[in-house]
Amino acid sequence: MKKIYKTASDALDGVLEDGMTIAAGGFGLCGIPELLIQAIREDGAKDLTFASNNAGVDGFGLGILLESRQVKKMISSYVGENAEFMRQYLSGELELEFAPQGTLAERMRSAGCGIPGFYTKTGVGTVIADGKEHKEFNGETYILEEGIFADLSIVKAWKADETGNLVFRKTARNFNPPAAMCGKICIAEVEEIVPTGSLDPDSIHLPGIYVHRLIQGEHEKRIEQRTVSAA
Repeated sequence: MKKIYKTASDALDGVLEDGMTIAAGGFGLCGIPELLIQAIREDGAKDLTFASNNAGVDGFGLGILLESRQVKKMISSYVGENAEFMRQYLSGELELEFAPQGTLAERMRSAGCGIPGFYTKTGVGTVIADGKEHKEFNGETYILEEGIFADLSIVKAWKADETGNLVFRKTARNFNPPAAMCGKICIAEVEEIVPTGSLDPDSIHLPGIYVHRLIQGEHEKRIEQRTVSAA
């Protein structure tokens, strides 16, 4: 099966549709699939639902899809750092489903493992629990959370081999693997593609069976919050 494509637009060809649910990896501006996000903007697909820890910042990451009004709903944990996100949400232009970070990651991972739902104590007694099934285990109350089964996953990794085995760098490893697992189709952008067999099997973070398409590209190394000491 051919997995390597020349560009992000090539990799998305025949995949994007209006109204899709897309799981996007990354944390803040670390490990975000910026090339694929830009290609989605250029394609113009609209009414999209994104499951992602956050929505980038103004002018970068998922923020550019908010600016172009291509996002209908966000399933997120953190919505700071993005003025346009807040403006659209407060004005009723954007739907928002809050999910605690651990719960969001597990909703993706469990779907990738074929598990439609799970019980967790996180969110019990808060607005997160509203409308969800409650159940007691060993005297403790839990709520039922449903897995996120996405139409498409877009992720960013450090290295891949030609079969799609992925290696992530540091913080990029948190949401990218579960996001990759839960999509019917997973497209990964990477900094380097190496020959099959050259990656140490014990160092592979996500098996290639989850990855359907690959691109290699140049990526911008942004710092979301720059903190410096006084001279």
